[in-house]
Amino acid sequence: MKPLSEQEIRAAFVNCTKGQAKRLSIPRDLAERPWDDLDFLGWRDPQARERAYLVTELDGRPKALALRCPSPAPWQPRRGMCSVCLTTHTGGVSLMVAPKAGKAGQQGNSVGIYLCGDLSCSLYVRGRKDAGAGGRLPEAMTLDEKIHRTVTNVAAFVTNVIT
Repeated sequence: MKPLSEQEIRAAFVNCTKGQAKRLSIPRDLAERPWDDLDFLGWRDPQARERAYLVTELDGRPKALALRCPSPAPWQPRRGMCSVCLTTHTGGVSLMVAPKAGKAGQQGNSVGIYLCGDLSCSLYVRGRKDAGAGGRLPEAMTLDEKIHRTVTNVAAFVTNVIT
């Protein structure tokens, strides 16, 4: 992913108002992010843990989504699999819900996906972050194929929110 500035990120939001995009928390460490290893930029809001944000490139332009991530009940620490990178975690996968863009979102429609709770899918796929024992199941795919699958899964989710 190419590095993005705070202004580019704020302008890329498709499922919230310009005012909401202006007020949301953008990571302060954008310059230190491992951009070459990211298929998308994702982060949790440090002031509201039930909010997360995802930015990816779609059709050559950045697209950003505001997400809601309800906290799991304490009795739900079961193992889950991320729908984007296929990494499994015990208690580390969250259902993240994005209001649909446009009129559909204004009517309350939304789309959900199970994602790594820390939104570090790109780093798990590349082995730069460890999900623990059994976190990455053995696959016959090459790293490039796994990256392509991750990018395709994120693009499908973003497209589903936009359309």
